[in-house]
Amino acid sequence: MVRLLLYRELTGESYRSLAQYPELAVVFDLEKIPDESVLSRTWRNRFDEATREFVTTAAHYVIKEVHDRDISAPEVRPKAEIVDDEQEAADPVEDKSFSQEEIIQTTRLARDHAFGHFDSGRASNASYEDTQFFELQTFMGMVHCGTAQGATRFQYRHGEEYSPHGDTHLRAVKQFDPEELVNGFNETTDRLLSVIASEASFRRPVTAAIDITTIPYYGEVEGMPMVSGTKDRDGRAFKFATLSIIGQNIPLVLAVEPVRESSEWDENPSNQIHRTVRRLVRRAKEQVPIETVLCDREFDSIQVFQTLSNLDVNYLIPKRVSSSERDVLEQMEGDDQEVAVESASIHVESGSHPMRLLYVPSTSGEGTAVFATNLRVGPEEAETFCQRYSRRWQIESEYKSIKGDFLAKTSSKDYRIRLFYFVFAVLLYNIWRLTDFLLKASVGGEMDYAPVITAGECVELVASSLIPHD
Repeated sequence: MVRLLLYRELTGESYRSLAQYPELAVVFDLEKIPDESVLSRTWRNRFDEATREFVTTAAHYVIKEVHDRDISAPEVRPKAEIVDDEQEAADPVEDKSFSQEEIIQTTRLARDHAFGHFDSGRASNASYEDTQFFELQTFMGMVHCGTAQGATRFQYRHGEEYSPHGDTHLRAVKQFDPEELVNGFNETTDRLLSVIASEASFRRPVTAAIDITTIPYYGEVEGMPMVSGTKDRDGRAFKFATLSIIGQNIPLVLAVEPVRESSEWDENPSNQIHRTVRRLVRRAKEQVPIETVLCDREFDSIQVFQTLSNLDVNYLIPKRVSSSERDVLEQMEGDDQEVAVESASIHVESGSHPMRLLYVPSTSGEGTAVFATNLRVGPEEAETFCQRYSRRWQIESEYKSIKGDFLAKTSSKDYRIRLFYFVFAVLLYNIWRLTDFLLKASVGGEMDYAPVITAGECVELVASSLIPHD
């Protein structure tokens, strides 16, 4: 089964299509090729995290070698499917304005404002201080490994007496109460923002984006109320919602909220996404003034629209096309219109407000996109106004960095561990962005989205700053 699933990763075949090649059974010494459900269960349940990582890493190594050495193997999937071309092609940004010492000092400054608000509540005479667990967690995120492997490698590097074992680390992480962990993140974010409070851009209302990201889960789901289904039929994941500053400001995550959905394997109440939105926006508004919130189509809900209106913020959210929107689109086509604005109103238990539906050319170049907003926007400005929605791409880049650069691996079923790992990864991402901001501010010039130091450089510096020199 290891060899068969290694072959699947090499070729990019789906479980279903793999089961349609009975001749492969002889190659892999099987009586027959297992069906789709058996293959899926084997990968998710029978293979542990280390085995899945071995299969994926080995396959990707072979794929790169095949293409780099121009070996004829047409069944092997394209290299582009496993490599981020932009990331591979991009050299680390080099700016002669900053010395290594300046970068280290600035990173330490960011670190000094970050970790003090987290307290596990462990006894004062405990063998290890909380900071030592933060050190290990930073290292694990930096090298993208799991707890046991990370603890062993960390001990090898810094001494067995200095660093906790993997099981000790997990026990300590479980001591962080989920609610207190989120509160600690809020306090830390407020402290980070205080460092840059003098910047004029943060005295003006900002544009924010709300979205939900998923962390795949492959174990049993019974008794797992925080595990949700995904768009993939068999997919399972932990979900987290975030609110982030976007646009020309420093891109920071201002708020994190666990997402608890109703699923067939739990007794959770029906999904109330507007309540998640309310908590995120309220928390963020304590730190910065918010002018406009951008969400994706998952948040197309009259309850979400009214919640944002009640919070006195503007919103721009793409609409799902229903029969009423379809009628407008047909009328536009008959009248040869490219842009239209329709007035509407929201009436729910929590209040009411006027809104507008904006019909504008899709940025993909095909068809018409429909957006909902509570702003008074006319046909002549609708298309320009909706173009600001493109800023939302920053949050996708943000998730990619959080999960790819800062999130340590774990296959734990314990939600406390999952939440800690994700919140800590977001915290490291914020430190990276704050460090980058401070470096730019120290030499003046225009602030832009592109960082001057890579995420990997920043994480390594944070780890080095936390660990005392030999």
